[in-house]
Amino acid sequence: MTTKTIEIDPLLNTLCQTLQQQLQSRNIDNPAMIGIHTGGAWIATRLHQMLGLSEALGMLDISFYRDDFTRIGINPEVKPSHLPFNVDDRHIILIDDVLYTGRTIRAALNEIFDYGRPASVMLATLVDRSNGRELPIQPDACGITLDTKTQQHVNLTGPEPLRLTIG
Repeated sequence: MTTKTIEIDPLLNTLCQTLQQQLQSRNIDNPAMIGIHTGGAWIATRLHQMLGLSEALGMLDISFYRDDFTRIGINPEVKPSHLPFNVDDRHIILIDDVLYTGRTIRAALNEIFDYGRPASVMLATLVDRSNGRELPIQPDACGITLDTKTQQHVNLTGPEPLRLTIG
């Protein structure tokens, strides 16, 4: 199997601007933003600044909420989750780097609901792998959609330089 690494750092601003425009077009009043460790955290940091959100940025580590951790193992670098705001009745923008099976997002939603009941949750991802979804989860905003084969592995590393590896 051939592995291909693409440096997409020059496209990062374009992808983030695409996400910014898609999120702004929703006209959500005073949203709170949450990034998923690790990949979604740096994207969320950048988008949080671009959108000029006043509420502090929240971060989730969903390691203990995964339903497949017995198969893939627990992340050796578990980080604490930190939501510096009340999620009850808030409009939440959830940020992740790559959407594939939907299991990471399901785990993030479970954790968010342990903190309270949001008014809505909007999902934004930098990359959407359109094949291989195991759960009915779709992004509301997406920087780029990749049509990859199920057996291919997609790895996005960043923030600088931003590299996309498909193999």
